[in-house]
Amino acid sequence: MTTSPVLTFTENGIYCAAGDFYIDPWRQVDRALITHGHSDHARWGMGRYLATHAALPVMRHRLGEISAEGIAYGEVRRIGDADVSFHPAGHVPGSAQIRVAVKGEVWVASGDYKVVDDGLSDAFTPVKCHHFITESTFGLPVFRWADQADVADQINGWWAACAKEGKTAFLGAYALGKAQRLLTMLDPAIGPVLTHTATEHTNRVMRDQGIVLPDTILADGDLKPKDHPGAIVLAPPSALGSAWAKKFGPQETAFASGWMAIRGVRRRRAGDRGFIISDHADWDGLLSAIKVTEAENIYVTHGYTDIFSRYLSDNGWNAQVVPTQFEGETLDKDATE
Repeated sequence: MTTSPVLTFTENGIYCAAGDFYIDPWRQVDRALITHGHSDHARWGMGRYLATHAALPVMRHRLGEISAEGIAYGEVRRIGDADVSFHPAGHVPGSAQIRVAVKGEVWVASGDYKVVDDGLSDAFTPVKCHHFITESTFGLPVFRWADQADVADQINGWWAACAKEGKTAFLGAYALGKAQRLLTMLDPAIGPVLTHTATEHTNRVMRDQGIVLPDTILADGDLKPKDHPGAIVLAPPSALGSAWAKKFGPQETAFASGWMAIRGVRRRRAGDRGFIISDHADWDGLLSAIKVTEAENIYVTHGYTDIFSRYLSDNGWNAQVVPTQFEGETLDKDATE
């Protein structure tokens, strides 16, 4: 167990003794500060939750009745002897890095983040600190993302080709974050945009809180695919190839993920196409984020932890791997992710 006057890495999660709270705990605790609503970070069963105002609606949708309080970006909250504030992480709408300061020592827990402004989430804001806890989901040099506009052109070109051939285009993406980002990238002039139930439920939660999203059509059991020729369907990866999907007749499938950068992953997923886009930082993004924090001590969680930590150590940082139960981006999430 690594100890600090500010944060401790425990079997329950990242713990602050000065404030008696946990950050994204994976076991039930009394007080939990949550970086964002994905299920590996926001889990059911905590006594009290604190998250950004923008993250709470989705958390309540997913977790049900919870005792939760919202906080604005940049607002400083005194919890015990710790000063806590939440800052945009750029990962998904409402996502945050959590800054914890005790007696002048500052730690930042990044949660999941990306440094590219996707036009939907609040853009990543660097926070200077002494200690930075970073993810490393895509912590290899092979992971370098193309410009979002170029990826949009690729996706729309594929969709248009499918529509011309009389096929429905199925695009697999997380129901929270990735699906909404892709939705803003699609060209509605090509055809109608249909959504899986899990995706549309999340869309509705976001719309209800004032987030503007393009129009979509729920592809539930009452929908007749023949009434929507040339459509694209946004669905969780697990729904592609399901009995629900097969009712759409001739179709092509694609996955939208950072993992599509690896040829072997594309082959194993057996999709017709793979589009390289992620809501996590790529190799350059991870390094740039770490540099601007000006932190000397880096704690590397989930992903290519050993390789990334070794690179950091070889380049002047005090870096170490911290085991957590966070997962980062996978292609095997269930329909609620």
